[in-house]
Amino acid sequence: MPSNFRHVALIGKYQQASAAGASSMTEGSRQALQDIAQFLQGQGCSVALEAETAANAGLSGYPTMDVDTIGTQCDLGLVVGGDGTMLGIGRQLARHKTPLIGINQGRLGFITDIPFGTYQTTLPPMLQGEYEEDLRPLMHARVVRDGQVVFEALAMNDVVVNRGATSGMVELRVEVGGRFVANQRADGLIIASPTGSTAYALSAGGPMLHPSIPGWVLVPIAPHTLSNRPIVLSDATEIAVEVVSGRDVSANFDMQSLASLLHGDRILVQRSEHCVHFLHPLGWNYFATLRKKLRWNEGGS
Repeated sequence: MPSNFRHVALIGKYQQASAAGASSMTEGSRQALQDIAQFLQGQGCSVALEAETAANAGLSGYPTMDVDTIGTQCDLGLVVGGDGTMLGIGRQLARHKTPLIGINQGRLGFITDIPFGTYQTTLPPMLQGEYEEDLRPLMHARVVRDGQVVFEALAMNDVVVNRGATSGMVELRVEVGGRFVANQRADGLIIASPTGSTAYALSAGGPMLHPSIPGWVLVPIAPHTLSNRPIVLSDATEIAVEVVSGRDVSANFDMQSLASLLHGDRILVQRSEHCVHFLHPLGWNYFATLRKKLRWNEGGS
């Protein structure tokens, strides 16, 4: 049977490229990409390599495309790597609505959920249209200084405002929907999406949000006052965080882009108009992923 996805882009280790431009992939990763490309061709797909992936892997014999061209010309993006790889490419392809499938070479990921060893049996039915679709809204964040936007970025997981490694606490003024919430003194503050609720926010004591919940979680990092607790908010409202005091304060977006902050800077976070489109094997469900990733049910009777 012909594939529902005729033109497939293969993306690997997108965030792992070296600054010098030399190949940063292991031989195992390079061979994995080669094997998957050949497998996709055997399924009747036309295969292209994301340009940086091709350069890092040293693979030839396939057309190469930049990310925007993938978004306009390809029916599917197949990401080989971990969740960090998927975060990087997902933000860029979201505006094109390009569906993404994640193949994980290491431990099971939350969003790259197909183990490498099973792709030959898992992919064929998905290529024929048998899959679960999973839409994840992005966060749109802006840094405003003296009334001007000086930095902006998209995030899938979280926006984190925190102190420098050797400095003391920061004081942050928090507003939700234009209403003052509190001034918080802490090591920092995390604004996480449901996707990001199982990342840094979870390690800081925040709750896990099911992906179907249109909300965010606001999690203080090591707060000075222990009554400052995580709170779940609607993603329909804008969150504003103003830097009141502290040294070496910065804002991180998915821990993959960074803005240095000054006193008086405001970080405005709102729901983006764009979503990342994930495809999972038929029968996939969020709780099965949690059981595997968090090792629930292990060690019990």
